[in-house]
Amino acid sequence: MNAPASPRFDNSFAALPEAFYTRLAPQPLSNPHVVAISDEVAGLVGLEAELLNSPEFAEIFAGNRLLPGSQPLAAVYSGHQFGVWAGQLGDGRAHLLGGLRNEHGHWEIQLKGAGRTPYSRGADGRAVLRSSIREFLCSEAMAGLGIPTTRALCIVGGDQAVRREQIETAAVVARVAPGFVRFGSFEHWASRDRQLELKQLADYVIDTFRPACRDADYPYAALLADVARRTGEMIAHWMAVGFMHGVMNTDNMSILGLTLDYGPFGFMEAFDPGHICNHSDDQGRYTYRNQPHIGQWNLYRLADAFLPLIGRPAQCKAAVDEHYGPAFEGRFEQLMRAKLGLRDGLPDDEDFIGETFGFLQQHRPDFTLFFRSLAKLPATVDRENMAKTDAPLRDLFVDRSACDTWLAEWRARLAQTPWPDAERQAAMRAASPKYVLRNWLAEVAIRKAKTGDFSEVQRLLTCLRRPYDEQPEFEAYAALPPDWANGLAVSCSS
Repeated sequence: MNAPASPRFDNSFAALPEAFYTRLAPQPLSNPHVVAISDEVAGLVGLEAELLNSPEFAEIFAGNRLLPGSQPLAAVYSGHQFGVWAGQLGDGRAHLLGGLRNEHGHWEIQLKGAGRTPYSRGADGRAVLRSSIREFLCSEAMAGLGIPTTRALCIVGGDQAVRREQIETAAVVARVAPGFVRFGSFEHWASRDRQLELKQLADYVIDTFRPACRDADYPYAALLADVARRTGEMIAHWMAVGFMHGVMNTDNMSILGLTLDYGPFGFMEAFDPGHICNHSDDQGRYTYRNQPHIGQWNLYRLADAFLPLIGRPAQCKAAVDEHYGPAFEGRFEQLMRAKLGLRDGLPDDEDFIGETFGFLQQHRPDFTLFFRSLAKLPATVDRENMAKTDAPLRDLFVDRSACDTWLAEWRARLAQTPWPDAERQAAMRAASPKYVLRNWLAEVAIRKAKTGDFSEVQRLLTCLRRPYDEQPEFEAYAALPPDWANGLAVSCSS
């Protein structure tokens, strides 16, 4: 029997000088076995079904066996962590295998959790099954939500013991993205006054990912402006679905405007703009409300790194200021108008959106259920039947009279730009997911996986691919979190 056809890797990043990385093979994982596969991502990168179903698949994506053309490497970068310069960092537990090019584009595959590298800083270089499941599911959930993100091809588990807060088992996530260059990749060379390497990296990003910037009068300023715009739009998407990254360090920010590095993330439940989803974030730097500000702060650090390329501090700052704020504000207002069912924008919409968030902050309904329930309501209702008609939303509030007052204001706004209920409700559902990866859902899948039952991971993946659809077979996944989930906490070890 012939072995299944294997993809042949190339690696554009490996064409950079060797100062940018260290070449080394992943460390073998004992007893590798497939935990989950995203067939959607497999199709994206062009993997054939024969390979997906073969015994070789687990060996390849555990890092035990290299594919033709693979030049595995770990990249160096630096960064600011929790607002403090951390110096040199790098891929401490990730190995870039190479890229696959097809009609869908160029896709780099990186193994996260594949063992020590020169950048591990004394750590073991491994990821655990728990965190690998969370990253796999959230990567694919964010893609389902339409948010720019890295993707996840698969999880391969093993029986190797790993010490975290307790002894756990190792696993490897195969991450997929056009590229994994970070803000910190530029900070690294700028901090060392290595202008040649800084220019080489910027040229690589422009030529590989953003060729239109080359035609601009100032290509490096155009690249910085592009990053600022994409980052603003990405964070607007986060805010509109209640996503909290948890660790917005500059080394966790993608130069391509992708959501990168899923650790202690969370989706908002009872609305609290000061919610800290990362148990390690003692100062609350990365709360939900702070994310737009932190995005801009991180871009200013990137602008500092670009200064040797651009030459003028004012132009660096302008590249951020003139593109990040307008991109964030414009996209966020667009998304919120859609969630609220506002057909056409009016001058007072920004105030109404702000008042709505103030209302949510005061009464703390479940964020996802609030907007999804709102999409069920008619634009007009007679007073006699109001309580019954509005029950899907009113039941989320202790103070139902406050809900009634807000609903009256909302309906008054709808009346200013009316459209048929069926069309409006469909548009609202398309902007307000029914299903997000709540921590308790991930925890159920993790607990089952630890017993060797991986079915819940795949079942959740199936649901989260279509988060805006009703999917009655997954109705339980849209419920409020159970009481036992109140004590769940995730940290940087997650």
